[in-house]
Amino acid sequence: MGSMALPRDVRSSSSTPSAMIQELRDIADYIAKLRDAIGLLRANELTRDRLPMVHEELGEVVAATAGATNTIMSSAETILGLADGPGYRAAVEARIFDIFEACAFQDITGQRIAKVAEAMSQLESRLSRFTVAVKARDAGGVDEGEVDRRKRNESLLLNGPQKGGPATPQDAIDALFD
Repeated sequence: MGSMALPRDVRSSSSTPSAMIQELRDIADYIAKLRDAIGLLRANELTRDRLPMVHEELGEVVAATAGATNTIMSSAETILGLADGPGYRAAVEARIFDIFEACAFQDITGQRIAKVAEAMSQLESRLSRFTVAVKARDAGGVDEGEVDRRKRNESLLLNGPQKGGPATPQDAIDALFD
């Protein structure tokens, strides 16, 4: 007896042919629903189009912000270095217009961030539908690599303006310049 198969007459009471056929149908239905859910996820489109666009748009936001900041800082330094006398006002106004122009970056970066937010919302929606369809559950335990990455990113974060107001009182900031 090289095979470990049970003889035909050793079956549980629920292993009737009709019960087995129904189980196989249920499994086939589940597989079909799973295949449909995977298709609705459109993972290839996400990895081919949406996620690369997110990276590109955020890169452009960073570049536009850096360019605007450099223009503003350079213009301000030029204003500080201007000599008093004839033409002072015209020189200051020219640099102020450069600053205003540089501040226009906000409009285009807002549009880019809106595109990223929309793409991320679509991704979230698709993943949510998929997890419901396949009754997915997260694996147990905590991903230690993710915890470490988040802690490191949080510790490196420069704390700028806080939601709801400054985290540091203005008096404390002013004291730094005294």
